[in-house]
Amino acid sequence: MTLALEMLGWVIFLAGIGVSIGLHEIGHMVPAKKFGVKVTQYMVGFGPTIWSRHSGETEYGIKAIPLGGYIRMIGMYPPAKGADETMLRASSTGRFGTLIDDARKQSLQEVLPQDADRVFYKLPVPKRIIIMLGGPVMNLVIAFVLFAAVISVIGTPHVTNTIGRIVPCVPTVTQPSGVADTAGGCGSVSPTPAAAAGMKAGDIVVSFDAKPTSTWADVSTAIRAAAPGDVPVVVERGGSQVALTVPLQTIDVPTYDDKGKPTGKVEQRNFLGVSPGVERATEPVSTVPGYMWDTSKQAMATIVTLPARLWDLTRQAFTSEPRDPAGIVGPLGVGRITGEVVALDNTPVANKVAGVLGLLAGLNLFLFLFNLVPLLPLDGGHVAGALWESLKRGFARVRHRPDPGPVDIAKALPVTYAMSIALLLMGAVVLYADIVKPISIGG
Repeated sequence: MTLALEMLGWVIFLAGIGVSIGLHEIGHMVPAKKFGVKVTQYMVGFGPTIWSRHSGETEYGIKAIPLGGYIRMIGMYPPAKGADETMLRASSTGRFGTLIDDARKQSLQEVLPQDADRVFYKLPVPKRIIIMLGGPVMNLVIAFVLFAAVISVIGTPHVTNTIGRIVPCVPTVTQPSGVADTAGGCGSVSPTPAAAAGMKAGDIVVSFDAKPTSTWADVSTAIRAAAPGDVPVVVERGGSQVALTVPLQTIDVPTYDDKGKPTGKVEQRNFLGVSPGVERATEPVSTVPGYMWDTSKQAMATIVTLPARLWDLTRQAFTSEPRDPAGIVGPLGVGRITGEVVALDNTPVANKVAGVLGLLAGLNLFLFLFNLVPLLPLDGGHVAGALWESLKRGFARVRHRPDPGPVDIAKALPVTYAMSIALLLMGAVVLYADIVKPISIGG
């Protein structure tokens, strides 16, 4: 059953990725067609075509590798000065489209005379920017819808002052989780203060050490402030209040630095042996943009530090160093995590749905931000080229110079090739790491 659920998780992930890619390319195609550009192909995926059909002047299809997509527009790059304008290069909006088009498959395509004014490069700059931003904006819309579904429909987890779990035994180095033995006892280890006092999952902590506790933050503060020894606790159980005495004790707890890595040191803290209950609470849709902004700041920090993170991942993948669970994860890793989320035992369906939708929402938000990077072959590179063209024409008008004409983005093809190779290498490293040292939600 678990394997079947994991496979279901993979199917859901691949379907979600496919829909996201398809809508991204629709975000490019719809305005392109609206502005009169001839679109010859709309493809989801890369590699060999497994299905396609023609509708009008456009071929629609699905390819074998579901890691991207593209549309083909004629005249993506302007001809060199003095060249025949009827001979234009067709290109694509996909991340690796330019590399594939120019290095492997396509040569110059002839533009029919009736299509001479339907080329991309002849559009006004604002229209070109709208076309190129259409794909990333579609990812942003998808992310908003999915985040809204999680936050405003399903609800986000909030800890409560209800006890969710009692740890039976005091954690030790050999048994850090504090689980009981097969006979249900703790052997040579002492029961936790909560277990010894008779606290139960589902108890609502009303007061701790004579301090009222209406939230879990109140409970945590009271635990830290109490002196070790017998502490009075009042819980609500089955509608009635029950007074208990908890033999609060201290244990050695490992410490971590600001990056979440163990320092090798320990400190003594009060220990009760409980974990809070979690309830889902919905929030208004108006809170979604703020949540997405906070998430975007984290994603932008990841993009800025991507070279360093990739180096860390490479070192971890090819050495005995453990993999950072907060590091880069590729499509294979996200797919595996999705499968694990769907296959979780004793987990409410709402939690699983929220987990999967949250993963897909975060992925779409990251794709939106990553595609804005002003480097070819990313969409942001084409936008940067259009903005540079507008700036040059503006300067020419101010200085009463002739129109300099369109910016020849084709001159940036070496950068495009270098960027594409870098992305391929990064993808290979991430794929290798996801295979040999996969990240699991179980740790």
